[in-house]
Formats: sequence, C-alpha cells, structure tokens
Amino acid sequence: MKFYECGTKEKPVLLLIPGTVCHHSMFDHVIPYLENDFLIIKVSFDGFDETENTEYPSMREEVIQIENYIRDHFEGRIACAYGCSLGGSFVADIAARERIHMDHAIIGSSDMDTSSAFGAKLKAKIVTPLLWKIVNEGLPSWMAKINEKKMQKHPESREYREKFTSLFTTDILHGHVTKRSVYNQFYYDLITPKQEQIDVKDTVIHVFYAEKMGKQYEERYRKYFKNPDIRRHPYEHEELLVCHPEELAEEVRTCCSL
Repeated sequence: MKFYECGTKEKPVLLLIPGTVCHHSMFDHVIPYLENDFLIIKVSFDGFDETENTEYPSMREEVIQIENYIRDHFEGRIACAYGCSLGGSFVADIAARERIHMDHAIIGSSDMDTSSAFGAKLKAKIVTPLLWKIVNEGLPSWMAKINEKKMQKHPESREYREKFTSLFTTDILHGHVTKRSVYNQFYYDLITPKQEQIDVKDTVIHVFYAEKMGKQYEERYRKYFKNPDIRRHPYEHEELLVCHPEELAEEVRTCCSL
C-alpha cells in the first residue's frame, strides 16, 4: 500500500480512499478544488498501484495499514476521511474500530453491501473475470455496445456513464492487477463485518446520499450509523464525485466547517 500526499502542509488532513478496482488517480480531478484547504492523502490499495508488485490481501489488513499510517504520521488523528463507494465501507470500519480519530467521516454514496461467506464466494467467482478483464483490457465490446445504447436512450446520462466507466478502464492499471486482487477486494468487502449504529464520540458521520440509488440505501445508512448527517443529492452512485467535483469539494468543506 502506498500513500500519495498533495495539497497544503499545515492544513487539516483529508484522507481519500478509492472505490472497487479503482486507481488513486480517480480523485485527481477534484483535488484542485480542495488543495488550498487541506493536506490531502490519497490511499493506493495493495494490488492496484502500478509502482508495486503486490496483491490485495483483505479489507481488514488494508484498514490496519491505513490506521498505522495515520498513527505514525499524524499522531492518530486527522480532520476528515472521504471514502468513494468501497472506500466508504473503509471509512465506516475505521470509525467503528476507534484506533485512530477522524473529526469527520464521509461516506460517498457507498452501497454497504454484505453477504454470507458462501454467497460472497459465489458472487466473487462470477464477477471477478469480468472486472479483471475491464481493469486490464478495457470495456469489452459487447458491454460498450450496451452502454452506448443506454446513453442513446437516456442522453442526459452520457457524461455520468462515460466518466464512471473511465474509473475502471484507466490505462494506468492495464497489466498490473491480478485476478486474486480483484477477487479479494470484492469478496472481503462483502464478508467483513459492518458494525451497526456506529456512534463515535467527537466524530461526525456524513453520508453523501445519491437519491437515484433508491430509498433502501438511506434506510441502510440509518442502520449502520446512529446519527448520520445525510446530505442528499439528486444523482446516481458517485455521480457527485465523477461529474461535479467543485460541488463535492464545497460539500467536503461544509462538512469540515471550512
């Protein structure tokens, strides 16, 4: 695992945790709107950094590495952590474990899915070959055709679909990601226990709720967090991040009272 620093030293620390099979560069387009207000630390997962010869071990092992980094470099305390999709599950787990302290924990429209070990293995075996192919070779032609038909039918969704797809098809990761890394990331996200009614003293849990995902996700957030600050957006999953970086940055600053 690697950590990439940018932004302004002596400013509050903002930790950015990427989503499933995503490269840390997924945050680069929003950093210009945040770098004057934060010292930004981007997490780069094992198995998903082109400069390392590693494989993703498990969600809990990655969480421990993040915690140790915060303890070693920032005395165990940071201003804020923002997790995109899978990254939101990381933020929730880190908050619940209380080995480090975050003043603000932001869940970025994460689905917070869970499954039995058997169900997770089955899902991971089905999904892994496709995800691995997308990450290493780009979108298969048949999937690209389906995506194009959907965009033609709903032209207003084109920007979101194109930018969201680009998160998984970046050339940076081509040839670097193993099937084991993809399998482990997908599988361990589903089976790592998620504590319910998380309530940590002096930590505010903010949820960027993408309303187009469905009402069931708001109910899920209220299941896992005792008093979440649910911030509603009329968007799809992570559309706020991929299509509206300036708006996202303003939301982050608002959460941190900046």
